[in-house]
Amino acid sequence: MAVLGAIGFSGKAIIVKLAYRHGVDAVTLLMWRMLLALPFFLALAWWAGRGKPPLTRHDLRDIALLGFTGYYLASFLDFAGLAYITASLERLILYLNPTLVLLISVLCFHHRLQGRQLLAMAVSYAGVVAVFAHELHFEGPSTALGAALVFGSAVSYAVYLALSGRVVQRLGALRLTGLASSVACGLCIGQFMLLRPLSAAGVPEPVLWLSLLNATACTVAPVLLLMLAIARIGAPLAAQVGMVGPMSTLLMGYAILGEPMNAWIALGTLLVLGGVFLVGRR
Repeated sequence: MAVLGAIGFSGKAIIVKLAYRHGVDAVTLLMWRMLLALPFFLALAWWAGRGKPPLTRHDLRDIALLGFTGYYLASFLDFAGLAYITASLERLILYLNPTLVLLISVLCFHHRLQGRQLLAMAVSYAGVVAVFAHELHFEGPSTALGAALVFGSAVSYAVYLALSGRVVQRLGALRLTGLASSVACGLCIGQFMLLRPLSAAGVPEPVLWLSLLNATACTVAPVLLLMLAIARIGAPLAAQVGMVGPMSTLLMGYAILGEPMNAWIALGTLLVLGGVFLVGRR
């Protein structure tokens, strides 16, 4: 379950890159993904909330904040960045999340860094820099913009992870995921209605099928698979198994999108995976 969830999450970037080939933009593509995923998240929130106490005003505030940072803003910046960089580099940048959560803990919660953690972060960021420099050389200045947008997505999701601990304990992981994701869906749909005419929703048929695949196989299903995996093997092991994510993105990008695969990309991927592994070790 953990492996399938990691692969599902990784496939999102591949689907987005395929959809961009049909001339759709990030705002419209994100709207379709969230519109199609919304019924599943509402059902998840209802199912996980059966027999639980009603939501308080404090709960609603926390859900709105986490929905904005963890799912809306992170998703929008990620989709926007994928217009400029490869799926492989996108996945490596997003995989820096554990190191960003660690830095937030240091800055906001007075966590003390250990020498092993500093080494792990240095190794991880060296891997991203290696792949980024390689892609910047071949793709040009737009790579810097794309990498900055995706890094902003990683920071936004790291803020969500750092702030969600107490809310998860209060509401439960599945209920919070369903509620916060539903908030994000509403924000993405509202953003489209503010920024685009309704006629812009008329996209080519392949984009609709890709959006449906993105909403189900790469959004809802991975969330459920990961939660079920954590219930059976625990969060630490599930996180380690999730390291197949960047490798699966690399292989799918090469096989489906025709993205390059060379020594620089392989080295950068191994460095990022090694650094995250060190951060996650007890």
